[in-house]
Amino acid sequence: MIDESKAPVAAEIERRLAEGLAPSHLVVTDDSEQHRGHAGHDPRGESHFSVEIVSEQFAGLGRVERQRLVNHALADLLAERVHALVIRARAPGEA
Repeated sequence: MIDESKAPVAAEIERRLAEGLAPSHLVVTDDSEQHRGHAGHDPRGESHFSVEIVSEQFAGLGRVERQRLVNHALADLLAERVHALVIRARAPGEA
């Protein structure tokens, strides 16, 4: 499930979420180029991401609890490297 061709931060996000949440579906998208010139843009790139994740661990949890699980898995990256993260977290069978 981990795409080794991704840039380092995107690959690390993917690895941590795969290991921590055992998703059945995971897509990590680097949206950094869309934010060039905006606050938080990092000239190194890889500063803004979207994550689409489906995991059994989200079953029965609300949106905030799901986001907390994702944020916990990525805590140091969010503190040191990633400026923005859009999270679309679902349990299996949810549209």
